Amino acid sequence: MGRSFENRKMSILKTAGQKSKLYSKYGTQLYVAAKSGVPDPEANPALRSLIEKAKRDQVPAHVIEKALEKARGVGGEDFVAARYEGFGPGGCSIIVDCLTDNNNRTITDVRNCFTKTGSKLGPTGSVSHMFDHLAVLSFKGDNGERVLEALLEAEVDVDDVECKDGQVTVFAPASEFYRAKTALLEAYPDIELEVQEISFIAQATKELAPDEVPNFEKFINLLNDCEDVQEIYHNATMPN
Repeated sequence: MGRSFENRKMSILKTAGQKSKLYSKYGTQLYVAAKSGVPDPEANPALRSLIEKAKRDQVPAHVIEKALEKARGVGGEDFVAARYEGFGPGGCSIIVDCLTDNNNRTITDVRNCFTKTGSKLGPTGSVSHMFDHLAVLSFKGDNGERVLEALLEAEVDVDDVECKDGQVTVFAPASEFYRAKTALLEAYPDIELEVQEISFIAQATKELAPDEVPNFEKFINLLNDCEDVQEIYHNATMPN
């Protein structure tokens, strides 16, 4: 169905921030996941999944453990989720997910990123309707039909299964993330999930003109440099 998941991920990876910022962002996410449930990954599927993702991104064990120890303590910061939407360079659609303990600071930082690149911050819902909120699971394989059959037999609600370049990617409603993951691992116990996350996937892409690319990269870099920004989703693709 042309979800352009790879394009979006590649664009983000090319403009990823420094390791220290990556560690800081994971530390906040892990803390919030642990505080929202229990600080035990065996009893908290969301936390367990996030720890697995952090390890794949080579986040050191001491960073993970520090976040869990912090969550086990009394009190601590009171983080809340904040989502901002708008239009970036070239008219592409942007969703910015944040975790913040100071809303005024966060909205100011995010607005500055839009302003400095001639982008436009919009109201809630201005672009999110142009994205699908999906669970994404991807692994090496070459038989998408068999994967789909296994998921349907497990009564998982599947949105799409793509098979391309030796990679199978499953798209399912966000609420089906853990059921889809469990079904896959039961049907294929030897697979290694290279991607396992809940993401916003653009329904249609927006190709940038060559002269718009530098400003777009500046925009993404500015957002990545914001302390509270956790995830950036967009529908931009680079010109060939």
